[in-house]
Amino acid sequence: MKTVYFDHAATTPLDERVLEAMMPYLKESYGNANSAHHLGQKSKSVVEEAREKVAKLIGAKPTEVVFTSGGTESDNAVIKGVLAVSEGKNEVVTSELEHHAVLHTVEMEKMHDIKPVFAEPRNCGTITADAVREVITENTALVTLMHVNNEIGTINPLSEIAEVCKEFDVPLHSDTVQSLGKIPVNVEELGLDFLSGSGHKIYGPKGVGIMYVRNGARWIPWMIGGSQERRRRGGTLNVPGIVGFAKALELSVQEMDENTRHYKNLRETLLTQLKQKLSVNVRVNGPQDKGAPHIVNLSFSDNDGNFISGEMLLQNLDIEGICVSNGSACTSGAMEPSHVLNGIGMDPDLANSSIRLSFGKQNTEEDIHYFVEKLDKILNRLFTVA
Repeated sequence: MKTVYFDHAATTPLDERVLEAMMPYLKESYGNANSAHHLGQKSKSVVEEAREKVAKLIGAKPTEVVFTSGGTESDNAVIKGVLAVSEGKNEVVTSELEHHAVLHTVEMEKMHDIKPVFAEPRNCGTITADAVREVITENTALVTLMHVNNEIGTINPLSEIAEVCKEFDVPLHSDTVQSLGKIPVNVEELGLDFLSGSGHKIYGPKGVGIMYVRNGARWIPWMIGGSQERRRRGGTLNVPGIVGFAKALELSVQEMDENTRHYKNLRETLLTQLKQKLSVNVRVNGPQDKGAPHIVNLSFSDNDGNFISGEMLLQNLDIEGICVSNGSACTSGAMEPSHVLNGIGMDPDLANSSIRLSFGKQNTEEDIHYFVEKLDKILNRLFTVA
């Protein structure tokens, strides 16, 4: 059966060049980077080389880069670490469109009298600097807003938001899991104090990520138990993963322009084909043309106002070998509408009829044509029985 993979926002295949870079540290150079002998010191040396490479690619200093297990750990570590030294400030400004790694972490902090405050999104999902200004106060301990929304592709104006944060002397954190390696990410230009990133979203290995902590930022480590990462993150370093992350980010940045052109072409081809071939109504959720080009969120209805189940559509597409999502991979299988689509004010029935496509560099126009052909047949069948 032909397989068409349109779920790269959930995870990406490991780039062969990344695997090649990792292999020596999976086999012969297996030393613990905190060991004093020559094998350990070889591992330590390659970790520091990776740290310098990553720092340069995001506009940071090597001392500001902390290696973690991925975006979720980094989100948790930043939020909990900042709040632990918040000195009585008990509000966190965020949005209802954030990844659950942020939302659930902030909500869990309620037991410590932390209050989440939600900036209002525009209907396309953008959180503006003005929206942050309306809710930030002298009691705000942290502003945490993602760079690119993982479900609808909205790009938040972080540099403008950073100016508001500076006025109030409030640190700014961003989950850049969906932007790192796909659009330019420079911590100085964006005005970030903290950043989270993940390897497996950029053709790197799973189980490794980064946390950027600006030198001098008020924060204490969340994961303790060893002297690793200058006592900022306990645990034996994942040396092959760290090498793989650095190589994956390097390749993603080098090939960003080429990949962006490719994704834009796929998106244009998709939207043209949907308009020409589908006999039902299709809606693009989120930004129409100024979002991240690799993410497209679609909802469907017929002329009588009927809707179908996005979960059922996903399953029928899977039978045809087409892999898509109905939202974040972390919430796949949930029967309630996407919290992101709810957050931008979509009708629940329309939100329930949505799927997310996220392109990768191996996708082709042929994949788009195959998808639209199968989609049209499936939708006609599902609406007939709706």
